[in-house]
Amino acid sequence: MYGLRPAALVKPDGPMGRARAADAAMVGAAVGVRALPESFRALGSLPAIDYADRFTLATDAPATPEQWARAMFGDVPGFAQQVIWRGLLGLRLSRGRSPDTVAGWRVTGRGEDWIRLEAASWFLSGNLVVRAGGGKVSLGTFLHYDGRLGRRVWPPLSAIHRRLVPGLLRDAVATVEDRDRPDGDRDRPDGDRDRPDGDRARPGGDRDRAPESRKGGTR
Repeated sequence: MYGLRPAALVKPDGPMGRARAADAAMVGAAVGVRALPESFRALGSLPAIDYADRFTLATDAPATPEQWARAMFGDVPGFAQQVIWRGLLGLRLSRGRSPDTVAGWRVTGRGEDWIRLEAASWFLSGNLVVRAGGGKVSLGTFLHYDGRLGRRVWPPLSAIHRRLVPGLLRDAVATVEDRDRPDGDRDRPDGDRDRPDGDRARPGGDRDRAPESRKGGTR
């Protein structure tokens, strides 16, 4: 559902480890069917929910639920998504770009502030529900086990899933915010975006200026 990150290689007390912990702390998480409100669970389409979680991040970035979903997952599944979704979970995904799919998942429901994606394999069915509004964006994952294999395959993968989703949400916020920036600001360094063009730092600094001694003044 995400691009894989080398989490196992990140030291918890190192800079990347501290950044990862800070990311996770800023994202609210609810895991378990009973931990989710009925109003959110009702957005799913599964006959029964065997696994459920919801991750929420506060943001004022403007986007529709579909735009949030595409910022999270892309229009077509990437390599890591193919490995997880097709390779490990056996999900049957659509190929190519389509207004009816997001990263190969079928759009099977939507409302003013939410969108539901659906995919299935021979041993489990899944929903991804994205909800946006009120200064936050949420991603919910619902699974129904259609066979015993689902109960054996998903639990270990769910631990990885829960580690990756906070970063997924933060990356989606960055994607949406970057999309809404004026084109000229996208190419400027962060420190220069608010400066007048004449005040922007030059690539070479003072190295690009000829020394005074070379202008005919001092020998």
